[in-house]
Amino acid sequence: MNIVITGSLGNIGKPLTKLLIANGHKVTVISSKQERISDIEALNAIPAIGSIQDADFLTQTFRGADIVYLMEAWEAIGSLFDKNIDFVAEFKNIAHNYVKAVQDSGVKKIVHLSSVGAHSEKGTGSLLVHHTVENILTTLPEEVSIKFMRPVGFFTNIYRWLPMIKAQGAIVQSYGGDQKEPWVSPDDIASTVAKEMEKPFNGRTVHYLASDEVSPNEIARVLGKAIGNSDLEWKVISSEELLKQMLSAGINEWIATGLVAMQKAQADGSLYDDFYLNKPELGKVKLNDFATEFAAEYNQQNN
Repeated sequence: MNIVITGSLGNIGKPLTKLLIANGHKVTVISSKQERISDIEALNAIPAIGSIQDADFLTQTFRGADIVYLMEAWEAIGSLFDKNIDFVAEFKNIAHNYVKAVQDSGVKKIVHLSSVGAHSEKGTGSLLVHHTVENILTTLPEEVSIKFMRPVGFFTNIYRWLPMIKAQGAIVQSYGGDQKEPWVSPDDIASTVAKEMEKPFNGRTVHYLASDEVSPNEIARVLGKAIGNSDLEWKVISSEELLKQMLSAGINEWIATGLVAMQKAQADGSLYDDFYLNKPELGKVKLNDFATEFAAEYNQQNN
């Protein structure tokens, strides 16, 4: 098949491209960076350099594709520290660009990377944008089949806590404890997406993705052991204090407020209501596997 993927060679895009190429598909990778061309070609994929905020570019790139893989990367929109970005408006704009490009190019099969929390229009904090994008994509004509892929929190997001762990010897959030929650590896996402692309498409379907179920205290214990710090703890502070810290660090106010609201939904479990009603088979990558990678990065930064 002829498959076009957005998201460049990121945490999901690179392993997904490798899997699709290995399965004999022709893959075009969209990237906004010219310097990615050689890396894309090294995987035997076709580079398409342009912006997902350019509907005409998307239309041209999508034309002739059997399947397109759509995602909205926060980093592609801008820095979380840019106080002037309207992230909701930017997500909506990208979604409308996708709708136009799919219609104008004649694509009939879409795999869309959404998120846990997309089932609800309230109570999910910043994840609300994924609910909004899904709704925009469902305005496409019925003959366009869509598989909405809803991963839970990425293990790789934990790398954002490295400076905190180094500076404070703790993971500091506004929720914690021994209640398990699902996490996912980008490699398991890529594997599932590749498999779904080869299965029949029929209407609009939702697929949750997860690799492991672990509690905040387990995460601190396992990561602490991996990096040689048995005292590493998951410390809980108030929502008000976390918000104050993020705003003081210069994080966009909408992002900071949304993260606090999302953590509230994690704490009371409401974020995962629909996930557990439609719980998927867990993937291969477990917390212990990720901890090995995390420790390697931690130690490299210490050298």
